[in-house]
Amino acid sequence: MPVIELKIPNLGESISSVTFSKWLKPDGSIVALDEPLCEIETEKANQELSADSAGKLTWVAKEGEDLPVGALFAKIDTESLAASGRAVAVSSTATGSCEPPAATATANYATGVPSPAAAKILAEGNVPPASVSGSGRDGRITKEDAVKAVDSSSGESTAAAVAVGSSTPQAATTSPVNSQPPTVNSFSRNERREKMSRMRRTIAKRLVSAKNNTAMLTTFNEVDMSAVMALREKYQEAFVKKYGIKLGFMSIFAKACAKALLEMPEVNASLDGDDIIYHDYADISIAISTPTGLVVPPIRNVESLNFAEFELKVKDLSVKARDGKLSLEEMTGGTFTITNGGIFGSLMSTPIINEPQSAILGMHAIKERPIAVDGEVKIRPMMYLALSYDHRIIDGSTSVTFLVKVKNLIEDPTSLLLDL
Repeated sequence: MPVIELKIPNLGESISSVTFSKWLKPDGSIVALDEPLCEIETEKANQELSADSAGKLTWVAKEGEDLPVGALFAKIDTESLAASGRAVAVSSTATGSCEPPAATATANYATGVPSPAAAKILAEGNVPPASVSGSGRDGRITKEDAVKAVDSSSGESTAAAVAVGSSTPQAATTSPVNSQPPTVNSFSRNERREKMSRMRRTIAKRLVSAKNNTAMLTTFNEVDMSAVMALREKYQEAFVKKYGIKLGFMSIFAKACAKALLEMPEVNASLDGDDIIYHDYADISIAISTPTGLVVPPIRNVESLNFAEFELKVKDLSVKARDGKLSLEEMTGGTFTITNGGIFGSLMSTPIINEPQSAILGMHAIKERPIAVDGEVKIRPMMYLALSYDHRIIDGSTSVTFLVKVKNLIEDPTSLLLDL
């Protein structure tokens, strides 16, 4: 078949349409097999689509266009490739590699295609096959090629991770701030209209659905952060030395919530029609703010992770979220959510439930306030906590008891560490 039609693939049961974000290759350009062509935006994450064959690319879809699954977005003319006499193995200029491409006169089915072992290594290292020059027969990407590519990209990934995780992991979720504010003329009456991104539209739809379809209430409490802050100050240096990452507040709150969730399964449950689904594990979704919107990827089996493992997972998800590299699998699931508005300065809020979950915990800014301690007024670092919950599943007494359990574990972290 001289002309191959490229269509929007099936990306999951819940995804029926996508937004065509941008082209990565010019119209009429010669592309290689598996070379990234474009970027699409789903309601959960961004994703690149690659070429199914080598040849001349013809655009069909337009940037910013909404397309249903199965819609035609491009065509590749394989005869144009033969006529041009060009080898479409990814060149060193295209891939940014200093190594020459595989020594093949023309591309074939193996050019730029990783072996099964190499594909696994590249996927785990988040390195696209199109950026790797294959040294195997006919330009195939070997296991050694994949290992070198992942190693060479680790320096850049580490630099990005350090930038994101320079303070506590939850601080890494803040969206970047523009270095220069837009210039506004005096008495300006200018306006601009921009189409909402698919992610923003999905967020809006789900928030309205949660408000309209759940019996949502919020209960509040406050927690003395003195013990946790003292714990972090005492062991932070040793923790970083051993695990290579800082101990943040988020991991302590997540572990406290996981313990309380397993003790009170109603808060960890969800509704499915007339049935209640109880979970014997705590998959806690962490709200991460990105330039394109809020994402809540879950960290699975938090009850079984130690603090360092949790912090590393938060760091990894934060980097992927800000780079738009979260996979659909990483965005799916979760039995409970934690959001930290305190990193933006919020003193108190009422977070909205992340459906189909039945509860969400809101952390807030730590402020020194005078409180009564053993009959004396003392200044302590205090944080307001908010638990929004679905009253159809969770009774008021249950929600209050859950929040008090979390408060007690935070104020006495030794009992959390000893699993008391």
